[in-house]
Formats: sequence, C-alpha cells, structure tokens
Amino acid sequence: MASSSLQSVRERAGELFINVGFRFIQVLEKLITRYSLVGNSPFLPTEQFGWIPALEAEWKTIRSELDQVMRYRDDLPNFQDIQSDQATLTDDDRWKTYFFYGYGFKSDRNCARCPATTAAIERIPGMTTAFFSILSPHKHIDEHRGPYKGVLRYHLALAVPEPESACGIKVGGEVAHWQEGKSLVFDDTYQHEAWNDTDGYRTILFVDVVRPLPWPVAAFNWLVIKGIALSPYIRDSKDNELDWERRFEERRAARADR
Repeated sequence: MASSSLQSVRERAGELFINVGFRFIQVLEKLITRYSLVGNSPFLPTEQFGWIPALEAEWKTIRSELDQVMRYRDDLPNFQDIQSDQATLTDDDRWKTYFFYGYGFKSDRNCARCPATTAAIERIPGMTTAFFSILSPHKHIDEHRGPYKGVLRYHLALAVPEPESACGIKVGGEVAHWQEGKSLVFDDTYQHEAWNDTDGYRTILFVDVVRPLPWPVAAFNWLVIKGIALSPYIRDSKDNELDWERRFEERRAARADR
C-alpha cells in the first residue's frame, strides 16, 4: 500500500512539473515574440546574422567533406533512427542525417571525419544542433511545427539538384528554394514543410541557433534550452547516435578486412 501511495505521489508530481513547464514555455514564447531582436517573420533576413557570410565563404570546403560522407549514404541513419519522435513525420529511409552536435552532445567520430565543417559550425554563435540533412529523390516532409520559439533554424545549401524550382520549403505560407552556397533562416514554430521533387539528392547543413533576445528574456530562454539538453528526449537521441556510430565503425572494419 505504501509503495502504491508513493508511486501515486510521484506520478502527480511528474504531471505537475510537466504542466508548470508547459505553461512557463507558453508565457516565455509570448515574451520571445514581443522582444525578439530579429523579428518574427517566417523567414528572417540573413543580413541580421553577422556570422553567415563567413560560413557561406566556406561552403565549397564543407561540400567537399559532405561528398566523402555521401560515399556511405546508404549506411547513414534515418532521421527517425536518431530522434525517435520523428517517426510520425518520416517512416522511410529517404531522409538521412549525419550529426555533428545536438544540444551539447558532440559526435566526436563524425566531427573528426569532417574537421573543416566542425570548425565552421563551432564558430556559429548560439549553435545548439548541427548536422547534414539529406533528402532523397521525391521525398516530401509533411507540414509540421517546431517545438520551441527560442531557437531559429538555419540552412546552408550544399547540394541542390536541378531544377532548383523542384526543391523547396514552405514556412508560414511563404515558399523559398535552396541555392547552393546560400543561406536560409526561418522560425520553425510556423507550420512548415519541405520537398525534393527531383531525381537527385538535396543536402543542406542544418543548424539550430539560439534566437537573439535581450536580457532577462535571454536568460530564461537559456534555462529552457539547458532543460531541453538534459531531457530524456536528448539523452535517447545521444544513445541512438552512439549506437549508430558503433555499428558504422564495425561495418567499415568488416569491409576493410575483405
């Protein structure tokens, strides 16, 4: 009886924590909307981000490291293999990933294979997550909303198959098309979708960055982001990534022995 009572108390405490956290984030997102230093439009002008020109200047070097990664494309994990909650968004093998960082977790082996890319993303202020995102031919990512307004999404286009008009992303009703070596910044809390209606592979450097905010809103935002980094969701993603790295190294070693 005592054990059952203790479990009930823990369950109620857990529900209370979740509800309080959800309400706090709702209030904070209203403050973020009001005080954002870069506006709140679906797509944001890249001129507002001083680090973008230096990153774009390195796009061909990053692309060359991507080309080496693409030699093992079939072995790369599907997005839902790393972030299992994405299974509702994609359930096939046509959205591949190659992770460098995820909310404080660094994939040391992946970074070591792409040192120039790693150095470039580590210079991005407020970078929380970074990976190569590879859409296979005729892959469509259905409309969805990102989880939190305190971060912004950045895309650096590395490989865009022809015709460019057949590869696109729609955010908040606005459509944009990737151009190799060029950037997009957007707020993923707007409903958005993406597609690759070509016969080639569309690949971008996908980065989440902390939204520029004034103090003290920035401090509250930082606390939420730290909480996300400590969540079971991120821990599970880290474990999934490490498991893939182990299996990938085993496959490479087996091939080398043949």
